[in-house]
Amino acid sequence: MSDPSRLLVVRHGQSTWNAEGRWQGTENPPLSTLGVRQARHAAQHLGPFDAVVASDLERAFVTATILAEELGIGPVQTDPDLRERSAGEYQGLTRHEIEERFPGYLAEGLRPPGWEEDDGVLERAAGALARVALSVGPDGTALVVTHGGVIHTLERALGLRREQRLANLGGRWFTVGPGHFGGGEDVLLVDEDEVTVPRQL
Repeated sequence: MSDPSRLLVVRHGQSTWNAEGRWQGTENPPLSTLGVRQARHAAQHLGPFDAVVASDLERAFVTATILAEELGIGPVQTDPDLRERSAGEYQGLTRHEIEERFPGYLAEGLRPPGWEEDDGVLERAAGALARVALSVGPDGTALVVTHGGVIHTLERALGLRREQRLANLGGRWFTVGPGHFGGGEDVLLVDEDEVTVPRQL
């Protein structure tokens, strides 16, 4: 029996809204200057891959494009099912603005109208990873650039706990094949002086 595909699933580089502390969800802010630099430097921590696949949101696609260019592979394929979860009416707001509009929601873990639940995120993201695995075949490897909420949802589905919040260009290896979905090593692709850890999706 052939081994499953190995997929390195990572969060995009810092976006302008990450830097401002704004919830992004399915909104489409670009990478910040630091985010571009993070992506360039992250490539130095990577080996060869058979494919690079990304969410179609700009912050993920541009991160993936930079990585692919630095690694000499591509073109980058996109899959909208790798998009960040919708954060509903939190999108575009800072935590302070959320507290003003939705008092107590953050502290109590309540969700606003339009929030995409875990089941929906998991179904589409797992489907996307299965398609990536099929495209690279058994024993193949792929780099997948997506979003923090997506990665957290995949990890929770496998019972994996993360000691710290997921940094930009942090992620995890997953193994994916017919009837198989497993989690592997946690990774961080940037040096300590470039680590950014957004609190919002």
